[in-house]
Amino acid sequence: MTSQSMLKVRLAALNFLEFAVWGAYLTSLGNFLFKNGLGDQIGWFYAMQGIVSLFMPSVIGIIADRWVPAQRMLSLCHMLAGVFMALAGFYCMSVESVSFAPLFALYSVSVAFFMPTIGLNNSVAFNALSKYGLDTVKAFPPIRTLGTVGFICAMLFVNFTGPEDAKYQTTYVQMFVSAILSGVMMFYALTMPKCEINTAPPTGNMIDRLGLRAFTLFKQRKMAVFFIFSMMLGVSLQITNGYANPYITFFKEIPAYADAWAAKNANALISLSQISETLCILLIPYCLKRFGIKGVMLMSMFAWVLRFGLFGVGNPSGGLWLMVLSCIVYGIAFDFFNVSGGLYVDKETHPSMRSSAQGLFMIMTNGLGATIGTLCAMAIVNHNVVASDPVEVQLSGWRVSWGIFAGYALVVGVLFWIIFKEKDNGVSLKRSEIESAESEDGGGAIIEKI
Repeated sequence: MTSQSMLKVRLAALNFLEFAVWGAYLTSLGNFLFKNGLGDQIGWFYAMQGIVSLFMPSVIGIIADRWVPAQRMLSLCHMLAGVFMALAGFYCMSVESVSFAPLFALYSVSVAFFMPTIGLNNSVAFNALSKYGLDTVKAFPPIRTLGTVGFICAMLFVNFTGPEDAKYQTTYVQMFVSAILSGVMMFYALTMPKCEINTAPPTGNMIDRLGLRAFTLFKQRKMAVFFIFSMMLGVSLQITNGYANPYITFFKEIPAYADAWAAKNANALISLSQISETLCILLIPYCLKRFGIKGVMLMSMFAWVLRFGLFGVGNPSGGLWLMVLSCIVYGIAFDFFNVSGGLYVDKETHPSMRSSAQGLFMIMTNGLGATIGTLCAMAIVNHNVVASDPVEVQLSGWRVSWGIFAGYALVVGVLFWIIFKEKDNGVSLKRSEIESAESEDGGGAIIEKI
């Protein structure tokens, strides 16, 4: 096996662990909260991921750019995230009735250190690929696919393990699973190729000295519009993570669906979304070359419309195929935005501030966008779905909520179609240019021309 092939295997394992840590609880935490009487507060737990993403990825990214190599920072963050997630599990295990405040506090510290690892993971991978002379646009998507596989494996593990009446997807054990995986990641990250830091004495104005140069990207109209719409699209990111599992499980309260397999195995059904990711991520290099960032982002936005709409009209029995179709389009909805956006930011920024720029991308998407989206989703669901109402009324409320989410995604897609211009930098991608770029470097130059 060549050194380049070995590197790809190592980075694939890195991505597998990175997203397995998240998959252990991200989609199943809602079920645990509902089971323990915290259903009305579920939005705060998912919004906290967005709140900490407003500043933690940027701060950690700056530290990784200037003082602590990214691979070491990745290890440290996983150590702290794992410790506090384990403490959250120990708290839930030691009390008869889980209270919001202590669980939320421990969980918040954990995700505060986990969220920056997503951007750091990208930085470590991009750095390693570049050192070994590999094109990140071609090499990274297959590597990132193993991240989705890790997420799926963690989801299925907590779905199918545990006592029949207390599967891990409904208990605090999911927190321990995540903590253990963070411990493994803490050690493995240190084996990655060393990332360089900017050791030059601080020069320039205060923005340069604080390492905030990435924020100057907003001076470029194209990048400003890209980041703003990334935020608007980020509104959709955590909605199904927070409410899909409780929604599917809710059908067990309706006699006609009480024995449906999907209603009893919501996490397994939702894992089809991540399986779709593993396939759709492989389409990214071609789609970026063929359609550009605007085309790829539009595909993502309209896929979110189908994701929410199909989910809302489906059910775990005769309408299961609609839910399955919703899971299939999720691959396009998530990958074509999240992964392509990360690649786009990497190609459009100077090496000296790439970690900071990845942090900024996280701020706009998983920070502002996800926070606004989750809190709005919580308000919408709590207004439309009232536990004291008959189950038929609650079901109607769920469907109305999903319809509102789909309508929002549609509006964002239409606005992006009208406003975002790929010719803002004076360059238009024509087929002749695509073919020329492909012949020169296998497609890597295409992103440079977007």
